[in-house]
Amino acid sequence: QVQLVESGGGLVQAGGSLRLSCAASGTIFSITAMGWYRQAPGKQRELVAGITRGRNINYAESVKGRFTISRDNAKNTVYLQMNSLKPEDTAVYYCNADGVVTTMGVGLYWGQGTQVTVSS
Repeated sequence: QVQLVESGGGLVQAGGSLRLSCAASGTIFSITAMGWYRQAPGKQRELVAGITRGRNINYAESVKGRFTISRDNAKNTVYLQMNSLKPEDTAVYYCNADGVVTTMGVGLYWGQGTQVTVSS
């Protein structure tokens, strides 16, 4: 059974920083891609940043230059460093792992979400 456990959310003032972490646990052989999505109240879930096992990276336009995604393949962990936070970054942030290879096959998994609130 694969689980994604997120940490690092919280309340921060505009201009501040937060670092999110997401660790995948279970009998995992490899993970193709990991990423972060977010969902604000009344809005659809959107991709924030994604990173492949080979460290190809993409960002949403709204976070380029402010957020940095990274991963530790040995630990099956992905990070999101968020700087210069804005009130519009307020959302529930979800970790995603795609192409997760286990003894059961290949799957897609989501974390439970962590709240990020940026006050003005």
